[in-house]
Amino acid sequence: MRALVVEDNAALRGSVAAAVRDAGFAVDAAADGEDGLWHATSFAYDVIALDIMLPRLSGLDLLRRLRGGAGASAASAVLLLTARDAVEDRVAGLDAGADDYLVKPFAMPELIARLRALSRRGAGRRDPVLRCGRISVDTVGRSARVDDTPLLLTAREFALLQTLAQRAGEVVARAELWEACYDANAEPGSNVIDVYVGYLRRKLVAAGCPEAIRTVRGQGYVLESA
Repeated sequence: MRALVVEDNAALRGSVAAAVRDAGFAVDAAADGEDGLWHATSFAYDVIALDIMLPRLSGLDLLRRLRGGAGASAASAVLLLTARDAVEDRVAGLDAGADDYLVKPFAMPELIARLRALSRRGAGRRDPVLRCGRISVDTVGRSARVDDTPLLLTAREFALLQTLAQRAGEVVARAELWEACYDANAEPGSNVIDVYVGYLRRKLVAAGCPEAIRTVRGQGYVLESA
């Protein structure tokens, strides 16, 4: 899952980005509206946490441009962050195309819960548990199992499994897996996804699922019912 944080307050931006990253998202951050718009139009994000009061371009103007069809994140779920809590401010944000609204100061666990709910909604799911045969992935609890056997996964391995489980039975390209697991500033390695898929496979084999992930040569990987 990939998230964008657009917030001009450096301390808040850093703490939000760190919390969202710790929650399992690949995170990019922008300090003003123009930079936020560039990120949002250049990369596809599952969710965007967007401050309203931004320099160079306001959050509402950024949001209107996205909802007008601008760029890769035109359909991304957007959570507005603002110190304004008047009814007319909330209405203006929702009318501009926001999916949810959170007033500052907020508790970080609530922010994470709202972003997770929006990402599930955007994927057309309400159940936080993804299932593929004997494999289950709890996207809220950040845990995975094969039957009753827990899988002890690193954050990167979990992100890969979650992405594959969201598209179970479909080929997921290496580039898509990279985008789901790494920030925009990360330097892509030629075979880093293959290496992490190898780690994940070994853990699935140890749990009794030797053929859960199938390689489609030249295309990517498929998570299949086991």
